[in-house]
Amino acid sequence: MSSSSKHLKIYMRRFIDLTVLAGSMIWVSNHAIAQTQSQNLSDDSCAAIERIVPPVGLEIPVELKSKWLQSLSELESRLARHADDDRWADVATLTKACRYAIEFRELYVDRDFKKVDRLLDLATQRLTELAQPTAASWRTTTGLQVRGFKSRVDDSAQPVGVIVPTSAWTSGKKMPLYVWLHGRGEKATDLHFINDRLDKKGEIAPENAIVIHPLGRQCLGYKSAGETDVIEAVEFACQNYPVDPQRVVLMGFSMGGAGVWHLAAHYADRFIAASPGAGFAETARYQNLTPDRYPPKYEQMLWSVYDVPGYVRNLFNFPVVAYSGELDKQIQAARIMEEAFQKEGRYLTHLIGPGMGHKYHPETLKELLSRMNSLATVEQPTPARELFLQTQVHRYATRRWIQVDGLQQQYTDTRVDAEQTQASAWTLRTKNVSRLVLQTPTGSSPTTQFTIDGQLFQFSSAANASLRLERNDGRWRSASADAWPQLRKRPLLSGPIDDAFIDPFLVVTPTGKSAHPAIDRWVKCELANFVERWRSLFRGDPRVKRDIDVTAEDIRKYHLVAWGDPSSNSVLGRAFSPSSSKYSPLAWSNQALQLNQFQFDVKQCVPLMVYPNPLAQQGDRYLVVNSGPTFRQAHDRTNSLQNPHLPDWAIVSTEEPPSNRSPGRILKAGFFNDAWLVDSALTFSPTP
Repeated sequence: MSSSSKHLKIYMRRFIDLTVLAGSMIWVSNHAIAQTQSQNLSDDSCAAIERIVPPVGLEIPVELKSKWLQSLSELESRLARHADDDRWADVATLTKACRYAIEFRELYVDRDFKKVDRLLDLATQRLTELAQPTAASWRTTTGLQVRGFKSRVDDSAQPVGVIVPTSAWTSGKKMPLYVWLHGRGEKATDLHFINDRLDKKGEIAPENAIVIHPLGRQCLGYKSAGETDVIEAVEFACQNYPVDPQRVVLMGFSMGGAGVWHLAAHYADRFIAASPGAGFAETARYQNLTPDRYPPKYEQMLWSVYDVPGYVRNLFNFPVVAYSGELDKQIQAARIMEEAFQKEGRYLTHLIGPGMGHKYHPETLKELLSRMNSLATVEQPTPARELFLQTQVHRYATRRWIQVDGLQQQYTDTRVDAEQTQASAWTLRTKNVSRLVLQTPTGSSPTTQFTIDGQLFQFSSAANASLRLERNDGRWRSASADAWPQLRKRPLLSGPIDDAFIDPFLVVTPTGKSAHPAIDRWVKCELANFVERWRSLFRGDPRVKRDIDVTAEDIRKYHLVAWGDPSSNSVLGRAFSPSSSKYSPLAWSNQALQLNQFQFDVKQCVPLMVYPNPLAQQGDRYLVVNSGPTFRQAHDRTNSLQNPHLPDWAIVSTEEPPSNRSPGRILKAGFFNDAWLVDSALTFSPTP
């Protein structure tokens, strides 16, 4: 076993003990990780799973570590008094960066030690100002600055670098916003990111525009909680700086270029222009996978969540200018997207730096920035007469005034193309859509005429909040909100398991014991692995509560991520009780584990699942069972593999211990259908 593996194993055990028994000793913002049940993991309880990102760095001298921890304890105690202050995150992001750097050993060379001292001093200065009701000088300075915002995903403080031009506070005008996504840096954790952002402008610093640099959870390829962070960073900038939210430009390079491809295609409404540099745009070809080396079918289907070619038509909604170095292997991403554009009869603008490897050519970068500037300086863009929505999943099925509520077939090319034919008349053509919700298009009169796949509908926004349509036997018809079943797959409630971790969630730990020791052991190890992984890789402390402490308000606000079984976790006991008011396909007790017609050994098998929470009155929250994000440590070697690796449900045998690739041996896995029932056509038995 490597020294880093031993260190991680010991750390995981100690973290769980500290979290459970003395949560106040672990850094938290305003959420509790304490109050969970006692778990006393021995050195041999769990097989160590070595992390790749971030790597383990230097040993910290004991005296210096003690000094830093004492300073942090004092700062965090003072900061706790300002938990409700909107300036809280500007300080918390600094203390968290130092805390994590110490706990996870994220100091890699001797000069890194000064970075901790620097951020502790800066946190002290800001805390002194926080004691004054209105003071916060850093909020209105110009030049380089680092701010923080509280993530809605886990309440953690997340850093964002800001470049503010001198005219920002004096011109009286709203400015364009440039969003820069950084490249992969396995060692570029919060501490190093913040120090860089205090000192360096980076690749772009256009005049008369504000630039933000989101951390994006450091090394996630801007997926999962990382994508939420970018969107929240944009919202933060719009709320705190003179930014025109209609003129947001998205740029990035390498991993940041991959992030631009993904975010521009999935969140097209947010940007006026985008420029991805290098990176990757899909999974199989980037990984040089051939069919004989493909993973299980369900994992291939899940590639469509993030593979950008399946969302290419969204990129027709605004200008996209790709960049590649002529000699860069990652030119492959733009070549893939050129093909995708051409298949749809479009052309991708692709600037190539002559003779360049994996970096910008100076002159080509100037041309690129000139193009972006010409788009960003148009203060009132002409309203588009065309609108394109293309998706493979419900999560990314909304575009301005169009929402696809239902897909005829999951993980399949789904489209709505809209064209304005008159001032208040639009023609829509759809593909693979079963339910559709329309609002009044911007700039249209209150009464709008829609021709949808040849059928005519009149919609008056004065009389209706939205026009709801469903398709049966090839024909569209109007439907009321009550006519659609509450228990259905729809945007923000469609799976797979990983979908829950893009939104606010609460981890629910068991206070009881399972009737089956193998289940208890598996739950302890996987829960410890999840918490450590969220903190080290996802850069935040998850909200954690014991099952007996979960409130009705928690059920209303959060996706619940519950660990254990119905006898050890009372939340699972209630959710899967035969008397539960909502149907669940899972029958689970101390005596039996059955999913539809499939039966499993309840003593040795654990279900992993995402499902609409039966305890939530509105039916718009998930219950996740025994799982965190389903990509694991081995997948962190490249951001292109940090995709969902399990579908809506899976049954895991505990006879094979969790590893860096899997939570155990997958016996069966599959997707629920539109009504959240087991889909036999999408149920798989992976090849051993």
